[in-house]
Amino acid sequence: MTTKANPFNVIGQIAALRRYARSLVRNPDEAEDLVHDALVRALERKSTFRSSGSLLTWLMSILHNTHIDQLRSNRATERRHAAAAELADLIAPAGQEHSVRLAQVRGAFLALPEDQREALHLVAIEELSYQEAADVLNIPVGTLMSRISRARARLRAMEHGDVEGSAPHLRIVGGSSDDQQ
Repeated sequence: MTTKANPFNVIGQIAALRRYARSLVRNPDEAEDLVHDALVRALERKSTFRSSGSLLTWLMSILHNTHIDQLRSNRATERRHAAAAELADLIAPAGQEHSVRLAQVRGAFLALPEDQREALHLVAIEELSYQEAADVLNIPVGTLMSRISRARARLRAMEHGDVEGSAPHLRIVGGSSDDQQ
């Protein structure tokens, strides 16, 4: 409860923030993340809170704006991915086997969890150093290296059909006698 002695009692507002966050994102885990992000913003901007105003209203506004920012960011990411996919299709029509293989690799890459895909993209495609990629993602280098390692392992597993739900490795039929088994 906000009191005259402590006008910035955010702990007493967490239940209401959680309820509002759940109504916005409809997922308990995402709601917790949203509340966390909003509280971090609130603490960073504590000096902008007027003690004469309603703390709950101020926190709800921050939560709402945080949610809107995340939606915009997600939409921008989706647009970039869609544009990259379109460019990949326009670059050069390849032979059938090559096209199938590229489609498999692209599908496997896009099937990676978002955090692994981001890390691998920055290092393998954008050719950023581990430190630069970690700075972009705002994570420790060790976490980045772990994500890249898991992404590469998952891609190798997908290659061999070891991942549940992944398509088995396609074998090219024809070609030299070495290719046929």
